[in-house]
Amino acid sequence: MFSKSYQQLPQKDTTFPRTPGLFVDTNSFTQRGHYQGFSFDNIPNVSENDFTDASQGWLSWICNLIVIFLVYIFTFITFPITGWFVLKTVPNYQRIVVFRLGRVGPPKGPGIVLVLPLIDQWQRVDLRTRAFNIPPCQVITLDGGILSVGADIQFRIWSPVMSVLSVQDLNTSTRMTAQKALTYSLSKKTVREIQTERVKLGEYLGMDINEMTQPWGLEVNRVELTLGSLLKAPEGGPSGPLIMPPSVPGLEGLTGSIQQLAMQFLGNSGISQTQKDDSITFTDELSSGPQEVVATSGSVEELLGRVKLVLSETLVSQVGACFQLNISLEDGQHHSYYVDLSQGSGAAGTGSLCREPDVTLSLSGSDLLAMFQGGLQPFAAYTSGRLKIQGDIKTAMKLEELIKLLK
Repeated sequence: MFSKSYQQLPQKDTTFPRTPGLFVDTNSFTQRGHYQGFSFDNIPNVSENDFTDASQGWLSWICNLIVIFLVYIFTFITFPITGWFVLKTVPNYQRIVVFRLGRVGPPKGPGIVLVLPLIDQWQRVDLRTRAFNIPPCQVITLDGGILSVGADIQFRIWSPVMSVLSVQDLNTSTRMTAQKALTYSLSKKTVREIQTERVKLGEYLGMDINEMTQPWGLEVNRVELTLGSLLKAPEGGPSGPLIMPPSVPGLEGLTGSIQQLAMQFLGNSGISQTQKDDSITFTDELSSGPQEVVATSGSVEELLGRVKLVLSETLVSQVGACFQLNISLEDGQHHSYYVDLSQGSGAAGTGSLCREPDVTLSLSGSDLLAMFQGGLQPFAAYTSGRLKIQGDIKTAMKLEELIKLLK
């Protein structure tokens, strides 16, 4: 009894060949394979807006015309009463998908739509953009780390008929597909890539989801990844040391695109400087705290003298801009200085330039000294409001080249 091995059942009955029914056209009937993806053999080419049904035989076509004609006559005779049931108002953001005698037709709307009783089954489809979020889930990355990642997804329906024909529960199917695509695509990335290329990965994830949901008549407009906590640090490998943004002092409260912009400006200067100067300092707890730098006109002019010593044609070729500094001291005085790195070997001095500067910087004297001594990053001072910039921000950040030479 148990000696025979298990044999898989056949997918179809191979004993008797398939034959068309009474109401199906014999010429258009074809023998299809086993794995078609649909529970029915004949479906109109909805994706190309072709709703003609070639499988309908002449006898079925005549019967449909007779039934539809009789229903039209019944509707017009009893119109004062049936008008409350057969006329539907469809707004601009909706369409109605009608199945007449079980066969789908083109979407109807907007405006007043006539739906015949007894033979029409209809369903409203909302075309407006919807949104849902994938709750944070644990993703095992390529380098062995475990990261909690979620996503916010926006989508809309571009084909009402395909959204009704192809999938039963559109919202649930889209959520499951998006979550599966999220875990699958991020498992091929390292923790470092996920944290530094969050926007780009969101765009790639949206394209992957669109490939799977396009046969459903659905289009994903926007995918934004939400990074949670790092549950397990990645193992040592080719990915290198882990970067946990923000790694620049003064940017702890920034998120999203502003944080990425800050890391783009300071990626080659601030981050590398932080890694090089990483050290442990032992201090006496009974000693007084660090003294705040008090800026005077003499200290600012002394800093200006140091700037003149490092001016060169190489620095001018790297920066190529002219800066005007409006400094406010602690005693209430205001002084103006200029640093011209646009021509020759550069120049620096007190007062204003004869021509219009490229960038005007306004800040306090203590912040100026802290910025040129390396204690305050220019972009961190700008985002915190301590540095006011008039002009191009990217040009203003080129002042980092001068700060490097002074260090």
